[in-house]
Amino acid sequence: MPRGKTTGKASAKPACQLLFSEALHQQKHSPVVDPPHINMTEDTQGVSMDRILQEISAVGRKLEGMDNAMVALMAETRSMRLEIAGFQSQISGLDQQLTTVEAQAASWTNRVQEHLHLRSRLTDLEDRSRRNNIRLLVIPEGTEGADIPSYLRDMLPKLTDTTFDPPLEFQRAHKHRPKRQDGKGCPRPIIVCMLRHGQARQLLQTTRTQGPLRLGTLEIRLSADFSRETAERRRAFLSLRPCLRHLDVKFGLFEPARMLITKNEESLTFCDPEDLRIFLEGLHDKSQPMETTAQPSPLPGCTGPSFGSWPARNCTRP
Repeated sequence: MPRGKTTGKASAKPACQLLFSEALHQQKHSPVVDPPHINMTEDTQGVSMDRILQEISAVGRKLEGMDNAMVALMAETRSMRLEIAGFQSQISGLDQQLTTVEAQAASWTNRVQEHLHLRSRLTDLEDRSRRNNIRLLVIPEGTEGADIPSYLRDMLPKLTDTTFDPPLEFQRAHKHRPKRQDGKGCPRPIIVCMLRHGQARQLLQTTRTQGPLRLGTLEIRLSADFSRETAERRRAFLSLRPCLRHLDVKFGLFEPARMLITKNEESLTFCDPEDLRIFLEGLHDKSQPMETTAQPSPLPGCTGPSFGSWPARNCTRP
């Protein structure tokens, strides 16, 4: 074997041992360095055990206060839950009451509509029962004497210059209201119930065609007899005549209380005076110039606010 390789291995091993022994020697003989020394006396100067205990006690009191606040908050939360539950119960009760009130309101609305319908029918029946009635106005008190039917049987043919065949017959005839004690005031009207409806119509038609009827120096008026509601509606219609003339609207009042108007070859029939007034106000506003910014001039004879709208109810086209 060659001798060179053997001597190389033998020389490498002592070298490693030499390096290890040197490092171990340096570690043993190097000076030992103590860790940094903290001066506890300087850092903790002024801090005593009592202060630490006080701070701990303060923290404990704060925690105790927080616990008490938490307990109070939980109690308030429970109270609020109970109140909310009570509110919910009250709301449920109010909902039930509201449902009951709505049902009652619907029932009352139906009753009101039924009442108005019955009142309208009652007025119609009252007007029908008065179809044979005639009102005689401005006849001086005492002229008729004690027997009113005999007086009228003799006076009406002369007043109207008409011969009636058969002669006039009355179911009844009386003064409208009791006589005033002082004797003052206008003469009381005489209400006559004719036996025949045709003769009642004939008398009224004669009044319309002949104009004013005169008895001596007095102007006697004959008119149909209507219920109070119908008479008020007719007066309301007649109060709108200045408006109709101002707007150049043709009109006619028909029994019992219907107003027929014609404008630009278009006709409408109204059963409610208020609807006619609103219609005329709207017609008046539409006739005003569009470029003006001033308020429209009031319509003569029409009172109340100007609505400027066209009624959709209680008007019909013939």
